[in-house]
Amino acid sequence: MATVSVTAPPPAEVSTAPRHHHHRRILHILTDSPTVSVPQLKQIHAQILRTAPAPHPTPETVFLYSRLLHYSSLKDLFYTLRIFSQIPDPNTFVYNTLIRGYAHSKDHKKEAFSVFRQLLNQEGLFPEKYTFPFVLKACAYLFALDEGKQAHAHVLKHGFGSDVYANNSLIHFYASCGQSESARKVFDKMPERSLVSWNSIIDALVQMGEFDDALRMFVEMKPSFDPDGYTVQSVIDACSGLGALSMGMWAHAYVLRNCEIDANFDILVKNSLIEMYCKCGSLRMALQVFHGMSKRDVNSWNAMILGFAVHGEAERAFEHFDQMVNEERIQPNPITFVGVLSACNHRGLVEEGRKYFDIMVNKFKIEPVLQHYGCLIDLLARNGLIEEALGIVSEMPMKPDDVIWRSLLDSTCRQSGGLSLSLSEEMARRLMADEANASSEAYVLLSRVYASANRWNEVGLIRKLMSDKGLTKEPGCSSVEVNGTVHEFFAGDSTHPQAKEIYQFLDVIEERLKGEGYIQDFTQAPLVDEGEDGKGNSLRLHSERLAIAFGILKSKPGERDAEATFVESHFDGGFNPSIVVSCF
Repeated sequence: MATVSVTAPPPAEVSTAPRHHHHRRILHILTDSPTVSVPQLKQIHAQILRTAPAPHPTPETVFLYSRLLHYSSLKDLFYTLRIFSQIPDPNTFVYNTLIRGYAHSKDHKKEAFSVFRQLLNQEGLFPEKYTFPFVLKACAYLFALDEGKQAHAHVLKHGFGSDVYANNSLIHFYASCGQSESARKVFDKMPERSLVSWNSIIDALVQMGEFDDALRMFVEMKPSFDPDGYTVQSVIDACSGLGALSMGMWAHAYVLRNCEIDANFDILVKNSLIEMYCKCGSLRMALQVFHGMSKRDVNSWNAMILGFAVHGEAERAFEHFDQMVNEERIQPNPITFVGVLSACNHRGLVEEGRKYFDIMVNKFKIEPVLQHYGCLIDLLARNGLIEEALGIVSEMPMKPDDVIWRSLLDSTCRQSGGLSLSLSEEMARRLMADEANASSEAYVLLSRVYASANRWNEVGLIRKLMSDKGLTKEPGCSSVEVNGTVHEFFAGDSTHPQAKEIYQFLDVIEERLKGEGYIQDFTQAPLVDEGEDGKGNSLRLHSERLAIAFGILKSKPGERDAEATFVESHFDGGFNPSIVVSCF
């Protein structure tokens, strides 16, 4: 019998065309869609599992997983972690995606560094330049200095010490943690800088209150880069901190002429402008910016209300609060009430202060924080209601800070009896209890209490105690801008080139004030047993007097009101600048 050999045909090759088609469609959804819901993500995940080759996924599949991770991290981080655990061999790109998801999350930022550690422990995988910005962003938000320094070490170890992106992130991280010197060192060592690098260091200096250095950096940057909206916003904030109106007006003009700004960022810049003009004494310009805004958020209203408060325009602050709530239907936030209560405090409006505190708590259900209590306590204490202020202190749900105790102790200095001296001593002891943060202020305030009670022996003992502890009273400092230059003055300052003319002009001011019936407040004079003439002579050395006198002296008659209001200081017993200006 003949044998017939039959050869089986080779198995038909499975076409990959449908799989590629599915993957292209999924990739289109995951790349071009602004958002994807969790149910859609789960459907896409199931589709990838059905069509992905096993056990080794292709680069295309890994990229699909990374996009899936990205969208899921915006919605559900627990689901994101499940997806990540199902990827057989995640590469650095996938790790970066998970780190970024945690870094951008609200409550799980600390996990970004944990995933970064996992990446470092993977054999054959190394972080890349795109890894570090996400890790450092999470560390900056958490003020995790130690972890951020470890990330910095890995930046250097893996050869990214010259990378612009990594260095920009390091500057932001160190600035967020209050490490200005470290931020500067990173910036100074950068072989190449981008506009973002300059923006980062300028913003870092502003956030740390180093406004002069921020403006110097801006001047240094200008020959190399044209500032953008972010640069100008930082410059505006620096001008706000310095009270430098001329530079702030230049920044405002630059924004109008050169910056294309989207609607959301436009609000941020204009809010900064409102704050800057208010702090520099130009309510007129602040209102012009405010009324020119096509759209305002709660921060816009807060900036304007706080501006009115600082300038003693309580009624206008209340009007804008009512307009914000009743006409614009914008919900106030805790900062809104800091502004309104500050307006009450600046004008001594006790009933209004009580009313708005009650509205905040009972109508808008805003839980008072220390700042709100501080405003109300200071308002009551300054108006002689110290017992009521102390009652609020005893009922507060949190421990009063040094600011509140200083406010109460300062108010007792102004009282002419009715308050137990032992109570003042107890307040002072609370302030002095924290040796780590001890300053001269508590001792000076207690010495004023003793002086107001004519207890001069105790005043001498307090001063000896300050001397033994090496504590000295910090001189008051005030500044005034004249012709684009900010001039600083300290108490008793004789170093200014025009000191002689300033002191001569002070004599003229004092004569005009006497003619207007102004009576000096001696409660803030140096506390020694001397007559009113001696105390008056001491008061004339206060820094704000020198600044106001110089401002009026150097201004033209029509500009005097504007110039004199640029003073940045806490008035420590000199005279009210509005009274002085009205005399000239």
